[in-house]
Amino acid sequence: MKAPLNRKVFVSGYATATALGNSFANTWQAALQGKAGFSRVTKCETESRSNVVGEIPNWDPSQFPYVTPKEASIWNADYVFLTMEMCRQALADAGLTMDKETGPKTACLIGSALNGVDSYRIAMDNYVNRGPFKVSPYLLPNVCANLPAGKAGMELGFTGPVFSPQGACASANHAIAMGARMIRDGDCDFALVGGVESCLVPEIIQGFSNMLATIKVGEKDRAYVDPTQASRPFSLDRKGFVLAEGAGVLLLAAEEKIKQCGLTRKAEVVGIGMTSDAKHFTRPNKDTIVRAIRDSLTDAEISAQDIGSINAHGTSTPTGDATEVECLREVFAEHISNIPVSANKSQVGHSLGASAAIEAALSIEAMSQGVVLPTVNHIPDPAFADIDVVPNTSRKHSYEHVLSNSFGFGGTNCCIVFRGCN
Repeated sequence: MKAPLNRKVFVSGYATATALGNSFANTWQAALQGKAGFSRVTKCETESRSNVVGEIPNWDPSQFPYVTPKEASIWNADYVFLTMEMCRQALADAGLTMDKETGPKTACLIGSALNGVDSYRIAMDNYVNRGPFKVSPYLLPNVCANLPAGKAGMELGFTGPVFSPQGACASANHAIAMGARMIRDGDCDFALVGGVESCLVPEIIQGFSNMLATIKVGEKDRAYVDPTQASRPFSLDRKGFVLAEGAGVLLLAAEEKIKQCGLTRKAEVVGIGMTSDAKHFTRPNKDTIVRAIRDSLTDAEISAQDIGSINAHGTSTPTGDATEVECLREVFAEHISNIPVSANKSQVGHSLGASAAIEAALSIEAMSQGVVLPTVNHIPDPAFADIDVVPNTSRKHSYEHVLSNSFGFGGTNCCIVFRGCN
């Protein structure tokens, strides 16, 4: 194999659709204002008490010119059109045009934890109630993890490598990491990377509830009257995460292509750390998480003191939040009290395989604007008294490096360090 080119890799554009807004601009403004985007589920019926979720507001794929009635009937897995539109918006945000020069050198790596589970549910309903010949012949393409990225390529005109990194809730960070290294080594010049999740179906909502992962909102809980208070990472009364649909896609570009194509540097991908727990399928392993964080710092060739902000995995589960804090204390020692730690899931919920890309975009925008986003719905936990979680309100803060943590079921960890370009 040829020697790697060792090119620098920059983020040049991004797009998101979250519980706070159907575009990055809408999401950003709501996040900056300290809002949370949760309500009781409307996309399906469920008897679960874990019925507070994050739904993308005003999301209607039928408005897009490429979604004809026929296309809509064939591609009934919501993550397909979600991926296509986020890729389109990320290219538009970067200002990159697909042509005979850029298209063949553009890759697309979009992860998802659950893929086309909504399409499979429709097929099962047809199978049980209407008979086996009513199962769509397009079921298998709908549940293929690489299909949404492939459809995006068909619409947008890129022909570089297309696949789906599968790392559960860390999928999008794995996509960013792998895309950055492909550009670094010369396999492509550009990469659309991130994650998508369309997970709001009754079985998934109930399954997470039964495994005690999501919050059950009873009459005595403060989210019963105000569902926006359901997700509360690092808070004294945290009870589990809020399941949310969502998507995030970043456009990565090689350094020399930034100038050639007139693109903007939003941030540089400078450090990647990836490990696995080898311990338990849901309970985090402190030792391997610490190693992932340290590996990302080593890869970035910086010290712990150089990190100016941390975007925590911060799911709002009692054990997960406590373990992440333990890991941060071990890595950053006495410096941890001086580093703002934001948990975006307090505002947008947990979008599983999409969450890390959404958080990366929010982290980079915050760093470029000299602010840190809040961890909302926060009631101080004495056990975390040394951790600055940016409670409830965003604030001004100037820094050069942000660490973004992401951990997933099966014990998969991926931590990325971004360097600002201001």
